[in-house]
Amino acid sequence: MIDLYFWPTPNGWKASIALEEFGLPYTTHLVNIGKGDQFKPDFLKISPNNRMPAITDPDGPDGAPISIFESGAILQYLARKTGKFCGSSERERTTVDQWLMWQMGGVGPMAGQAHHFLKYAPQMGHDIAYAQDRYRNETGRLYGVLDRQLAQHEFVAGDYSIADMAIWPWASLWEGQQQTLEDKPHLARWLEVVGARPAVQAGRELHAELRKEQQDKKGQDTLFKQKN
Repeated sequence: MIDLYFWPTPNGWKASIALEEFGLPYTTHLVNIGKGDQFKPDFLKISPNNRMPAITDPDGPDGAPISIFESGAILQYLARKTGKFCGSSERERTTVDQWLMWQMGGVGPMAGQAHHFLKYAPQMGHDIAYAQDRYRNETGRLYGVLDRQLAQHEFVAGDYSIADMAIWPWASLWEGQQQTLEDKPHLARWLEVVGARPAVQAGRELHAELRKEQQDKKGQDTLFKQKN
């Protein structure tokens, strides 16, 4: 039984969707990032960067327990563990990995900053037009890249893979990032197809009712004003 340390955010959904897709049994441990659970010493032993998701697997490499933080590393580990959703040849695995890295280095950070400066920062008294334009535009550029890729493939890396599991949670929130799908028909099609998968729906709905807890001012202060 894998232990999942989780809160219902796009990064958290990557891990919950993956565990559902891989069919691996897991126990959920909530890490309330609006109340500072991510800074507790016991969690820092598992995730020293005070970010969730994280997992512990009692049946890790060589049968020894292992703890893993960083959502991309979790997806790669689970794919190797099960031999699923990561490509069947070195060429296919490389394609999956590069689109996974594209999400980790591009869509996640840019869409996350778009959310922050378009939604949260104004609520905190910081309405910064330059930052809003910067991250809105870069997120839109990345979704254009994705749309062109999906014009050639049913899924991001060809077959359905951990790359789709990583990108979908962020791309599914395109409206909050002030994006449009009118000029991105292939992205719109992919969002619908992936979102209809039962495992994606199960992972996305895991404790979905708790998302509103990070919206209040105290939760925002905990999330965005922590100094160390």
